[in-house]
Amino acid sequence: MNKDELEGKAEAVKGKVKQAVGDLTDNADLHDEGVVDETAGKTQETFGKAKRKVGEAIEDLGNTIKK
Repeated sequence: MNKDELEGKAEAVKGKVKQAVGDLTDNADLHDEGVVDETAGKTQETFGKAKRKVGEAIEDLGNTIKK
């Protein structure tokens, strides 16, 4: 896992917590803020996964060329 994946997961979890607290306290603004945080976290995590896959593909290509 890379930095973007880890930070994205953390942000998504933070968003879920905000949503739950918003639901428990009937605070629609906090719930909505949680939805935004969760979506941003999932987006960052997906970007991190894509970046890692590209890095792995480049590394594999380099290894193939060395042979």
